[in-house]
Amino acid sequence: MNKFLQVSAIALSVAFVTGCGMGRGSQGDVIGAQDRPEFNPQEVPYGMIACPGGTFHMGQTDQDIAASMSNMNKQVTIGGFYMDETEITNNEYRQFMEVMLTDSLDILGEPYVRGVLYPDTSVWTKDFTYHMGDPLVEYYYSHPAFDDYPVVGVSWNAAKEFNRWRTKHKNDFNASNDMAPVPGFRLPSEAEWEYAARGGRDLATYPWGGPYLRNASGCMLANFKPGRGDYYSDGFTYTAPVGQYYPNDFGLYDMAGNVAEWCEDAYSSVTVPITWDLNPTYYDTAEVRKIVRGGSWKDIAYFLETGVRNFEHKDSASSYIGFRSAMIYIGRSSGREFGFGNY
Repeated sequence: MNKFLQVSAIALSVAFVTGCGMGRGSQGDVIGAQDRPEFNPQEVPYGMIACPGGTFHMGQTDQDIAASMSNMNKQVTIGGFYMDETEITNNEYRQFMEVMLTDSLDILGEPYVRGVLYPDTSVWTKDFTYHMGDPLVEYYYSHPAFDDYPVVGVSWNAAKEFNRWRTKHKNDFNASNDMAPVPGFRLPSEAEWEYAARGGRDLATYPWGGPYLRNASGCMLANFKPGRGDYYSDGFTYTAPVGQYYPNDFGLYDMAGNVAEWCEDAYSSVTVPITWDLNPTYYDTAEVRKIVRGGSWKDIAYFLETGVRNFEHKDSASSYIGFRSAMIYIGRSSGREFGFGNY
């Protein structure tokens, strides 16, 4: 008899005889631990987009203007995962801060330093010389007018803490409703980020394919710096509310421009040759430089390219770097989670 059919038959017989008061248990057979939490095929988390696993060529897709030679092409495979549809907004981050500022210091199981996680709004004046950033210092994070704008002034460390809280927040709810825990929210790896940015278009210069920065109607396709001294031709002087431009083929918004985004990886100029070709991620706790991807509202088009690498120090905050969360997919997919049929 097929093993799985046999186990099912044993389980049914155990249930029957137990119901008759005989209590024969598993009759000495190995049928797996009982009373396990129910876990149906993993659902797409709220606010996230399913990115089906696949193989792509990671690396530079156009001229290496900086001549860094740090992102040569390499074919890699990425497992299925989920990624936030948009960058984390001011108001989403505010939900996290309300918990951090009102509850105990060890709400996450480990102490944190009060104030370190709060967005540094002074970046609007510190990042640029002789710039009238005072109104943004006062209003960008605090005023409801900016609730749907991407949070900035957040370090890599703070983004990691947000994801630690987000995981606990979700799994506390699941536990109280007898549901299995979800995998942890986290920053995407650099490889996941690039794979997601391409949206299934291998060697695409930009998330929309490329190589042009305007659509057929002449409209800009991202929020960036179109030319010297020109920040407004794309429709926004600084950041834009999330989701203002067309999504890529995965359904992800703002994978180019608006704000650059923290990734999990440490930075190294030799990441390509030393990392594995399956779900590559470069960890180095001693390295303070962390990967930043996607370009921002103040960057030229080169930094918007899907293959361009950049970095910033993990404890720094700026007016042009934000983040979004990712989550691994666990279990065998039926295809439904990724919008496809069986595969």
